[in-house]
Amino acid sequence: MPADSRRQEAAGIVIATTYPAPIIDHTYARTRARAPGGRVKVAGFISSAGFGDGHRFVIGHWPVSPIGPMSDVMWATPDNERVLLTATDDAAAFITSIYAFDQIRIGPLDVSSDGTHTMVDGHGIQIKLLGGRLRPFRIPRPLSFTRYIEAPIARGLMGVETYGTSPTGATEWYQTRGWRWVIAGEAVLNGRNLGTAGPIARPLSVGFSEPPARPSIVSVKVTIDHPRTPQRVGGTRN
Repeated sequence: MPADSRRQEAAGIVIATTYPAPIIDHTYARTRARAPGGRVKVAGFISSAGFGDGHRFVIGHWPVSPIGPMSDVMWATPDNERVLLTATDDAAAFITSIYAFDQIRIGPLDVSSDGTHTMVDGHGIQIKLLGGRLRPFRIPRPLSFTRYIEAPIARGLMGVETYGTSPTGATEWYQTRGWRWVIAGEAVLNGRNLGTAGPIARPLSVGFSEPPARPSIVSVKVTIDHPRTPQRVGGTRN
């Protein structure tokens, strides 16, 4: 990477503006990041909440992934622009091999979550979420159970899908281990207070499923089957 690009990345400047952009090399995500047969697994926490003016955030904290521990923030702006925030090229390449965004920003990003508390600091955004009572669902189950039985349960309880195909053609199974509804939360964007956490009133439109409308912190394992020939996803807004 040229020296000026390294300085831009260290400063958190947008170095890739539209997916699929040639600036981001997806080779890592399509080869080394995959298990034999194209199947990989990630495990961690997904936190989501809406805030003032229509900002929506889905925060991923993944201690287990094929590229090592990683975190990301999927941000939908009031204008419905889909923005991915990550700290590394590898994380950006892996995530954009599955989901669709209008803009990718790579730069310093600190995300932590233990299933009860979730915190974000980076790219001009600070978020704090606190979860309430744990609702566990730790029953081991095969992927077929998640597709045919767990799916209607999750749809009824949380309004989410647990099985489907992403915009790039990847097949996914989401297996929750438990969740907490958010009881307190706040966000700041470029020094401006966005207020307290509230419902996600509009879709993010980055994948086949949306987060729960009610703010939540979910412990989850995701199994992903990448297609042999990934579909290219344009930057069309939904």
